[in-house]
Amino acid sequence: MRYMITLAFASTPAFAEVPLVVTDIPPVHALVAQVMGDLGQPTLLLARGADEHDFQLKPSQAAAVAGSDLVVWIGPELTPWLDSAMENRPAGAPALALLDAKGTVTRAYSGQNGDEKEEEGHSETSEGQDHDHEGHSHDGTDPHAWLDPTNAQVWLGLIAAELSLLDPENATVYATNAAAASDRITALDTKLAALLAPVQGKPLVTFHAAYGYFGEHYGLTLAGSIALGDAASPGALRLSELRATMEAGDVLCIFPEVQHDPALVTQMAEGTGARIGGAIDPVGSTLEPGPGAYAALLTGIAQALADCVAEGA
Repeated sequence: MRYMITLAFASTPAFAEVPLVVTDIPPVHALVAQVMGDLGQPTLLLARGADEHDFQLKPSQAAAVAGSDLVVWIGPELTPWLDSAMENRPAGAPALALLDAKGTVTRAYSGQNGDEKEEEGHSETSEGQDHDHEGHSHDGTDPHAWLDPTNAQVWLGLIAAELSLLDPENATVYATNAAAASDRITALDTKLAALLAPVQGKPLVTFHAAYGYFGEHYGLTLAGSIALGDAASPGALRLSELRATMEAGDVLCIFPEVQHDPALVTQMAEGTGARIGGAIDPVGSTLEPGPGAYAALLTGIAQALADCVAEGA
């Protein structure tokens, strides 16, 4: 199921109050919160520490989705559980699926560096994906698009436009907040690019293949990942091939993730010379939700990478 951006519906009614907005994951919640500012607070569905791919909505959360004025989410490629809940909303109810939104730059799902990007947020193989394999499909579009800050800046404008359509009285506030948030991301991007400059050219391994956007944006060398997804154990062949790469001395650092047992990372690194970096978190599930979570998410990943590389300098 796909939900079109509601800018196409000029007849959408304006609300007397600030719209009730529901979001799926912390980085999306943070972007919406920045655009709404002091006017209101969006609802975040994903519980702190929960798995974004395999989450069960509480009845109260399902009711919040059904009664929302606007849902802003990455899309069913990341959170299929929300796709089902969306069916309980009135026909034509506004929703913004960011991965499919105009202007979003997407890439094919792979753990390797340098894959070709796809424009406009569409993939030829993204329709009809099997969401049960390792949490989501790896044959189509990589859904972790929020890890490219240029996408986040595009989304800020789209979110402001959606909110303005529903709440025209506050359109100027939404636009101003979105512009200010975009400026903050520009400053953050400059800071992170400088922080990550020493990391460029240093082969890195992550726990799962979630960092392609981040690595591509900052020119990093992602030599592989232990697992394609984070909802199933990797196969023996995959581990054997990655181990061979690491034993050849081609990996500088390997990184665990906050929601997963680091034992496998330790096992893979043993005897290879690869350093074990700090645990990283691609979705910000351990962060305090709010407008500052997006910057905290990107900064945490960048700092962990930079710290590990600096240890060997």
